[in-house]
Amino acid sequence: MAPPNTTSRAATVRERARAELSREIKEEARRQLAASGADGLSLRAVAKELGMVSSALYRYYPSRDDLLTVLIIDAYDALGAAAEGAAAGGAAAGPAAPARARWVAACHAIRDWAVANPHEYALIYGSPVPGYRAPEATIGPAARVPLAFAGLLGEALAHGELGGPGGAAAASLPVTGVLAEQAGALSAALTQSVPGGGGAGAASAALPPDVLVRAVIAWAQLFGMISFELFGQFVGSFEPADALFGHAAQQLAAFVGLR
Repeated sequence: MAPPNTTSRAATVRERARAELSREIKEEARRQLAASGADGLSLRAVAKELGMVSSALYRYYPSRDDLLTVLIIDAYDALGAAAEGAAAGGAAAGPAAPARARWVAACHAIRDWAVANPHEYALIYGSPVPGYRAPEATIGPAARVPLAFAGLLGEALAHGELGGPGGAAAASLPVTGVLAEQAGALSAALTQSVPGGGGAGAASAALPPDVLVRAVIAWAQLFGMISFELFGQFVGSFEPADALFGHAAQQLAAFVGLR
């Protein structure tokens, strides 16, 4: 019988301890986000609350920006996972739900996450943090939500569930010139990106420029609705915003052309 590998076991214990402490650091940092905002985040304050010396915390996160980056990536990944699950046909939409129902479910999943995590939402979609420049590592996580919607629309196009925008008020304007060039380049990039990480499941088709432009407009409107709600712009008018948001999600589905 071979003797136990004590070196390996010790390394595993250290890895678990490091992972646990890293989790505690991030949890305390999120509490500071709620209390003081991103620009008030302080490594020294985090270390003090955890009973650590600052030099020990710096071994995990060498600077405030390093800690912010991890929090930003975590937030994008959590939001992306919520959107991908709904867009792929999670429990809210049903495994065989049509594309329109999955679009609406994804909109609601994004809003639900934002309402449950308002300070993390503000970190990624609120005002820029003074002095902070997001590194390239944040690009992939930030793309998960738009890729989920692009994958869903690509499937809908391939399966005959996507046409022109619904309703006379949503008549489609021609996409020409620079806008058409931008949309064409983005559509080509999405065609390569969606199958590997779009979260929408089955094969997808390349999106025509007019569809892609409507999708980007709808994406911006979706997050505008959520930001208005979280930052108090509906107080005194559409509060609570449940009915307005549900109507908007359906309207956006019609606007992009989902039947």
